[in-house]
Amino acid sequence: MESLLEQLDEERAATPALVPVLLPVALDQTYDYRQPEADAAAGLRPGAFVLVPFGPQRRIGVVWDQAVGEGKPVAPSRLKAIDSVLDVPPLPEISLRFAEWIARYTLAPLGMVVRMMMSAQSVFEPASPRFGVRYVAEAADPPRMTPARQRVLDVASDSLIRVKSALAQEAGCSTGVVDGLVASGNLVEVAIPERRPARLEADHRANVFTDDQQRAVETLRSAVDAKTFSVSLLDGVTGSGKTEVYFEAVARALAQGQQALIMLPEIALTSQFMSRFAERFGGAPVEWHSALSPLDRARAWRWVAEGQARVVVGARSALFLPYPDLGLVIVDEEHDQGYKQDDRVHYQARDMAVVRGSLGAFPVVLASATPSIESHVNASTGRYRHVVLPGRYSGAELPEITGIDLRAEQPDKGRWLAPPLVSAVEETLAKGQQSLLFLNRRGYAPLTLCRACGHRIECPQCTAWLVEHRFRNRLHCHHCGFSLPVPEKCAKCGEEGGLVACGPGVERVAEEVAERFPAARLALLSSDLIPGLVEMRQVIKGIENGEADIIIGTQIVAKGHHFPDLSLVGVVDGDLGLAQGADPRAGERTFQLLHQVTGRAGRAYAGGRGMVQTYNPDHPVMQAIISGDRESFLAQEIRVRQRGLLPPFGRLAALVISARDKTLAENAAREIARAAPYSEKIQVLGPAEAPLAIIRGRHRWRLLVKASRELDIQSYIRAWMEAVPPIKGDLRLSIDIDPYSFL
Repeated sequence: MESLLEQLDEERAATPALVPVLLPVALDQTYDYRQPEADAAAGLRPGAFVLVPFGPQRRIGVVWDQAVGEGKPVAPSRLKAIDSVLDVPPLPEISLRFAEWIARYTLAPLGMVVRMMMSAQSVFEPASPRFGVRYVAEAADPPRMTPARQRVLDVASDSLIRVKSALAQEAGCSTGVVDGLVASGNLVEVAIPERRPARLEADHRANVFTDDQQRAVETLRSAVDAKTFSVSLLDGVTGSGKTEVYFEAVARALAQGQQALIMLPEIALTSQFMSRFAERFGGAPVEWHSALSPLDRARAWRWVAEGQARVVVGARSALFLPYPDLGLVIVDEEHDQGYKQDDRVHYQARDMAVVRGSLGAFPVVLASATPSIESHVNASTGRYRHVVLPGRYSGAELPEITGIDLRAEQPDKGRWLAPPLVSAVEETLAKGQQSLLFLNRRGYAPLTLCRACGHRIECPQCTAWLVEHRFRNRLHCHHCGFSLPVPEKCAKCGEEGGLVACGPGVERVAEEVAERFPAARLALLSSDLIPGLVEMRQVIKGIENGEADIIIGTQIVAKGHHFPDLSLVGVVDGDLGLAQGADPRAGERTFQLLHQVTGRAGRAYAGGRGMVQTYNPDHPVMQAIISGDRESFLAQEIRVRQRGLLPPFGRLAALVISARDKTLAENAAREIARAAPYSEKIQVLGPAEAPLAIIRGRHRWRLLVKASRELDIQSYIRAWMEAVPPIKGDLRLSIDIDPYSFL
């Protein structure tokens, strides 16, 4: 063996330099390739994107600055050469270090982390020029003028360049009419200039701040000026002006020539945020979210990599864009569960933003009206700066919250709104103000059963009931996407007309509201009812402009919206989130959601009200919401976490084993559990069948690893996995460090 290695070393010495290349696949190692021809190698440096042969395929990989993993030794003479270097900006060195850190922490293959950094596939494809048409002012009228042609010429007379389809849509005609005007010489085809991001000005507009806001502004500005790593928790009540405050930190980063990232949990919905940003900085930020077209994603990715994008506003994946000069990250609504990714690479974007700030030596700002327990503890112990905004910017008081005990104030039979809430909506309508009814449950009803035999309609692929969506006349599974038309008769007993809907969803609440208040204008906000981004933003804009009297919505309505005319918020089912007994974060999440949604009321003027319907008014969460005593609730939650050694005072990791065969999944889970190394300080709980035992036809078994905060749980799991036989065939093993889902 030693002589073979010596021979390989000699061959390497006589061979042109080898290049380690990382492929965006589920592997944790680089592969050596020979350098390409000299002219192509000029652009070859760490982070460069290259096309390489990989098995029978050609794949895009990333040049790494050092070998990763322990691959089998291969004679240099047998190594393949890099095909070509792609004309794409390389990943900055800090992106390589960031990817390695995330892979180590999450125990995900490094290739899968890098895959997230290559999420704009079109940027790696050859760019093709785009053409549009422009008006020719000096041309004679077309030989045959029709109303459609006249409309096209009227629209195009401003001499702007438009693609044919857009011009035809504006003029209300077919593209054939546009082609006819090109043939007649009244329009000419021209190349569309490449778009550029808006030019942002740090001092475009000055804001007037309250004393509390000004102190917060100075704190955040000083953090940016320090040019070193720090974390600040911007803790302000709903309506306190947190956005305008952290805009000043963004302005300071811009003035210093640095890039800034603002992360939002629902970026696709926040047209109001974009308007406020443009008013402050004189232009729009670069957006990054899943609703972008492939072309727009590629354009944004390249703008970021080339440093043209000075401010990015994006969802959690925006953290993995190739910033060459990132100097500030803002995580708005930092408590939101939407920052946790539970697919492929399991990461918490809020926590990874802090890591990115540490690696890049720049400040991170976490903003929320209901900070997570983790951030609250870090602020109270001095690890984070605690910047507090105790009052609303408008001067209005926080809404008065009252509980409706459904045991004493029951809704009418077949209805879901209790009499006190109905009366409050009537009073609000009489004042010409808006009401919001919140229920965090999509569809019409969560369960459909047969009145004759009691059969419940379940998903054939999941351990879940099918949810009725009456507006579409279908039953849906919200876990796997399965759906079917609402049947006319019971599949078990054959009884016709015996299927009944049980429980309310937002569609059912909307039906009741339409019956009770027929003259009121309704707006229904639910992600499954509004087809796309543009339509969703239009609905929200209409609500902001007072075009709805009663809003019915799911958790979308709690995501930082400012509805000036909204004075009443009614929570239809305040207990809904508390039913997840196995989830240690259930109480915290319910408090955050209810506090956020009731905080939408009365933001522009005094007299806002919140009403929470509950069967358990004595629950600590309900008591905290009704009394407004956040600090007592947090103190109690922290004590519970400390006693149970739960985050942030302990470490958790979840292992989920799944297979299409239940016995195979169970046996594999038990075998993996038996292989766990013994430790006095680490507990391995399970295996147990997951609460959602079947998803997409796969049976699921769970193991939970629990340890104190100071222990390296990742090293323990790595050692454990080395003792586990390879996962083969239909078996799958998923590891989630710091799990947020316990289903």
